[in-house]
Amino acid sequence: MNEVNARVVRLAQSFDAWRAAARDLIARGVPPADVAWQSLPGDGDLFSSTPDATDTSAPPLRLPRPLVELLEAAACFNVHDRWAFLYQVLWRWQQGQHDVLSPADADGARLHAMAKAVHREEHDMHAYVRFRERSEAEGAPRFVAWYEPVHEVLPQVARHFARRMGSISWMIATPAASMLWDGQTLHAGPALLRGAAEIDDAGEALWLTYYRSIFNPARVNADLLHSHIPSRFWKNLPEGAIVPAMLSAAANGERRTGQTATVGQRSGATMIPISAERAQPARDAPTTLDQCRRCELWQHATQAVSGVGPHTARIMLVGEQPGDQEDLAGLPFVGPAGALLEQALREAGVARDSVYVTNAVKHFKWEPRGKRRLHKTPAQREILACHGWLEEEIERVQPQVIVALGSTALKSILQDGAASMTPLLGTPVQHDGRSVVSVYHPAYVLRALDEASRRQAYRVIVEGLRQASALLQDEHYRVVAGTSRSSSRRA
Repeated sequence: MNEVNARVVRLAQSFDAWRAAARDLIARGVPPADVAWQSLPGDGDLFSSTPDATDTSAPPLRLPRPLVELLEAAACFNVHDRWAFLYQVLWRWQQGQHDVLSPADADGARLHAMAKAVHREEHDMHAYVRFRERSEAEGAPRFVAWYEPVHEVLPQVARHFARRMGSISWMIATPAASMLWDGQTLHAGPALLRGAAEIDDAGEALWLTYYRSIFNPARVNADLLHSHIPSRFWKNLPEGAIVPAMLSAAANGERRTGQTATVGQRSGATMIPISAERAQPARDAPTTLDQCRRCELWQHATQAVSGVGPHTARIMLVGEQPGDQEDLAGLPFVGPAGALLEQALREAGVARDSVYVTNAVKHFKWEPRGKRRLHKTPAQREILACHGWLEEEIERVQPQVIVALGSTALKSILQDGAASMTPLLGTPVQHDGRSVVSVYHPAYVLRALDEASRRQAYRVIVEGLRQASALLQDEHYRVVAGTSRSSSRRA
């Protein structure tokens, strides 16, 4: 501790160092006005060792988790007085002024705004970091990225990429520091690059060729493009160097390439009805699920998720769509709903490895909610766009009984957008020569508001699975009343 003009001087260059110093100052009753916080350049960075951070001489502080999370996030906000401000917040809380945690309080509002800006910077860095591949002969790291963050979010963003990229080695360089992942451990270090120009990428030319080939000048909206991607990100994106020229060419007449010749030749404001298929350049039909672009869901999904199970299975379970965990793993029903489905299968006496499990929609449809991706019900057009893949699975597996897990699956199986699941619960129907059993989706059980509703919905699933198993043994099963419109037309 240094005394200068009767003030306590503290050096803080990381959240851990600030926390250790703040704990000691709080224990000694030092008010914010008597503390001078310093963050001296050249004496280390956010990744330097901080002996004070391990000091346990001061008593621990008892703080609510929301306050700790806000303080830790705001500590990454790049402003000169952040340590002094955070100590002021901490001091007020210890003095019993708990309204400091409220956005209605002046300090609370600033704290929340700082944390929100930091989380936004983390999100932007997840989206706009572009890794460039290095030659294998150069050794590790195989991929290198350059990014210029506004706030000090590199460590937490690096942990995100470490979870997502597995054992592949990479480095993210920034003007202030670098993070290296060797496939097992993250290593922090000083700034190693001065800009993206120092990174060579032999594959970048191929990427730019691909980007030019998918660019449709007839669909471009320059204002929308710039509003979605702030200008500070463009300079470090590989395609940023060619987009201005393509926008200029589109404005000068190349947008006709996305339309039929007759539309391009007409002038004036005449509205010409034209199908979406004819307005697009000719493209080959997708041959694999991974190539599917029949709807827009692929743009925001990690991957397409196909069905799994024996190709001789006599029972096929069809759910709605992959969830968050299924989207990351590339397998259906591996999350909480999958665990509940396995429990129901065991109780019904049906072996999981004897059934084929898939979804009506193959890409995860979601909407952001904070840091989470929340499920969003597919639209009917998306169900129809994906139905071809489900038909292909049914044709390949040839199940005798199909269990529809929820109304989305039922609509896809029966090809009837008006099909309702409730009248068919407990009542199998015939469709295309197969028995269709309707039950609730396991996620419906997990979302039920009370225990009684959960037990009732779970019992419907178990009984439906038992019914599907029993139908396999009954070769003389006949259609009961209440079949779907599509099956009635066939009759």
